[in-house]
Amino acid sequence: MRPRFWNPPVELSAAEQKVVKRIKRAKLFTFLRQVRHELFDEAFQAELATIYDDKAKGHPPVAPAQLCLTLILQAYTGVSDDEAIEALFMDRRWQLVLDCLEGEEAPFSKGTLVEFRAALIAKGMDRRLVERTVEMAQTRSGVSPRSLRAALDSSPLWGAGRVEDTYNLLGHALKKALSVIARQQGRELTEVAVEAGAPLVAGSSLKTALDLNWDDPDERQVALVLTLQALTQAEVWIAQQSLEIASPTPPAVTEALKAAHQVVQQDVETTAQGRVQLRQGVAKDRRISVEDGEMRHGRKSKSKRVDGYKRHLLHDLDSGLVPVVGITPANAPEASVTDAIELDLQTQNRRLSELHIDRAYLSSNLVKQRSDELVIYCKAWSVQARPGQFGKTAFTLDWEQQRVICPNQVSVPLRLGKPVKFPDKRCDPCPLKPQCTTSKSGRSLSIHPDEPLLEELRQRQTTPQGRARLRQRVAVEHSLAHVGQWQGQKARYRGQRKNLFDLRRMAIVHNLHVIARTPVQAQQQTN
Repeated sequence: MRPRFWNPPVELSAAEQKVVKRIKRAKLFTFLRQVRHELFDEAFQAELATIYDDKAKGHPPVAPAQLCLTLILQAYTGVSDDEAIEALFMDRRWQLVLDCLEGEEAPFSKGTLVEFRAALIAKGMDRRLVERTVEMAQTRSGVSPRSLRAALDSSPLWGAGRVEDTYNLLGHALKKALSVIARQQGRELTEVAVEAGAPLVAGSSLKTALDLNWDDPDERQVALVLTLQALTQAEVWIAQQSLEIASPTPPAVTEALKAAHQVVQQDVETTAQGRVQLRQGVAKDRRISVEDGEMRHGRKSKSKRVDGYKRHLLHDLDSGLVPVVGITPANAPEASVTDAIELDLQTQNRRLSELHIDRAYLSSNLVKQRSDELVIYCKAWSVQARPGQFGKTAFTLDWEQQRVICPNQVSVPLRLGKPVKFPDKRCDPCPLKPQCTTSKSGRSLSIHPDEPLLEELRQRQTTPQGRARLRQRVAVEHSLAHVGQWQGQKARYRGQRKNLFDLRRMAIVHNLHVIARTPVQAQQQTN
């Protein structure tokens, strides 16, 4: 059964007016109370109701609008599910927004909130919530632009899972598997671990149980062998347990053992002499956490490592809204997020007319497969030449004739993505050779596959107007700072999809603040 339409009062009651007067900070509570009927109009509530199955029997579920408001306030205040339910009973500001002022109990339970969030994510309706704030802003401004001037940037988001080395990853995964079995059988972990042949994982620390000199390479080798033996013996024991009770291995146990095998495959190798050892170097997409298998080592810069994810924001330079966000593992190139961003823009029926980015996004499909209408703004890579010699900018790239012309007016064919070579027989007698090259084989130039764009970017940087346009990208950095203030530097959830949901909630909070700052007079004139 689907929920009924939630139709709370629009005008403030006398009791609500007293609460509003008391709110000096955290003004979003007041704003949500004022616009909740506008944000969750009847059409959007009907759309949210599709999350539930349309069955004839059963009790009507809680109105999705109330649950969505709770999720938004959660993001705004940074509270847990338990604290959110407590606030609905104890905090008059929360009650103001959800129309339960002076209620004797919260309007729904924690379980209802958890189930609704899972359903919202499964149906992709968290994206629609972001889109709804954009639609609301467009309605208030009286315009609905389809072309978008936007800036895209990212910031690090540390994962919620614990980062561990190979030994602890194996021990953690094995302990997790045996703990599930111990709980199911109503036994202590120590008893189960000893019986399974893996007493190493029964204590609080694998390395404490091993009690070895970790500065000694030989003893580290012993530790690896003992840990792998414990894993093998425990797997045999778990398989025997399943046969004895004629029941399949619990999924949680299977997942934990799968994580252990992934660590072994990535971090352990066997030498030609049959000796196991830690792999030299780092495997691609190496797992770094048992609890969150999607976290990765990555870098935001050469000096700054990230253990987790990167959050990406697309900032509307005209309105200040954030219509689209994205999450990628920390080791994924920034450019990899643009396919998802472009797909989200298509659902909003919007197209980019300007895109302001940093160089990390230049290799994205959004740039490489851009239309003629899309203008890219980005600081180009510097083209440095040896002191006293001609740089790349001293050469003329004739795209119509597909030729490269040197300062001495010698031209050679030009092909994108291929190096250009001037023959030595033309360079040797050239009077400008000392200023051009010291190579005996002649001067060469590297040509990027998207060289026309890079040339355009370099030329733009030479003018005050072009440099002023490049500075507009700073706005997205401000939005990232605002989102980081609410979300924090560490992820709330485990897994990429749940953290995308959380980032979308932060975008909603950001957009609501932008809408709230719109002058009332301007809103009234356009309504």
